[in-house]
Amino acid sequence: MKVSVIGATGYTGAELVKILLGHPGVELGSITSQSFAGKKISEVYPYLDTDLILEEIDLDRISSESILVFVALPHSASMEVVGKLCSKGKKVIDLSADFRLTDPGIYEKWYKATHTRKELLKEAVYGLPEIYGERIRGASLVANPGCYPTSIILALAPLIQNEIIEEEGIIIDAKSGVSGAGRKLTLNTHYPEINESLYPYQVEGHRHIPEMEQELSKMAGKKINITFVPHLVPLNRGIISTCYATLRSSFKKEDIFAFYKDFYEDAPFVQILSPGEFPHIKDVIYSNRCRIGIAINNDLRRIIVISSLDNLVKGASGQAVQNMNLMLGLDEKMGLL
Repeated sequence: MKVSVIGATGYTGAELVKILLGHPGVELGSITSQSFAGKKISEVYPYLDTDLILEEIDLDRISSESILVFVALPHSASMEVVGKLCSKGKKVIDLSADFRLTDPGIYEKWYKATHTRKELLKEAVYGLPEIYGERIRGASLVANPGCYPTSIILALAPLIQNEIIEEEGIIIDAKSGVSGAGRKLTLNTHYPEINESLYPYQVEGHRHIPEMEQELSKMAGKKINITFVPHLVPLNRGIISTCYATLRSSFKKEDIFAFYKDFYEDAPFVQILSPGEFPHIKDVIYSNRCRIGIAINNDLRRIIVISSLDNLVKGASGQAVQNMNLMLGLDEKMGLL
């Protein structure tokens, strides 16, 4: 089965190429780049040991040779490409935010762009396999989640679905490596600005907030609002999210851990740590794993859930391949261990 990658030279695109080159179930076909067309991708990323040539986008050719196409283009640049691929009957995994939000008005508010493919929003399945695995298996269009939402939804889903926490007052403090900002140079990601420093950004409203609130609200069956503050840290990759919530009542620690163990019993990439253990970023980088640690204070009716993952793998490209495996009827873990 041949698959292609549109937008192969951003950080997520290159990570996709790396994973797919070692995947035993598919063959990598076309890889495209607007900036580096005509070059070998190994000239852009020497660690990628392949002679594949970066090409300009030719949707007719890509569609004719590919059973599935990954689209790793910037937000708002994806929707027309995805629309054309879907009209040709291709399975598509979109790594942008263009099909994550079910309400086009919310998308247009947060991403400052007109949504031109609203008709596909009802078809798109939110690509979090631990929550929507069965729907992903039958999907033609999967909207791959954002990196922060993946870490936070996985951390909070068992609490929301089991009605363990109050819907009000959920606070999330998250920290991400610099690759989460993409490959394009900006002042804030310039080495002298971020090295030996740490700072919050988009404190008054990060555009991943509506994505998280949408999915958590679906689970709760009612509207959930969160307070979310992201921080940039001087690391290449990795995310750690600390989530604070109020318990509805006192719970035994072992019962909370049992809820999490049961919820993720069939989730090969989610690891619930033992009581008193908490995740480190260094333990998840270059992997498709999400590690979760839990602390409970019944006196304050407070629960703290800390999750960690690699923003380029489980937060983006690895999760996309996990979704591909489900869509193509392959073992969910194939190519990701």
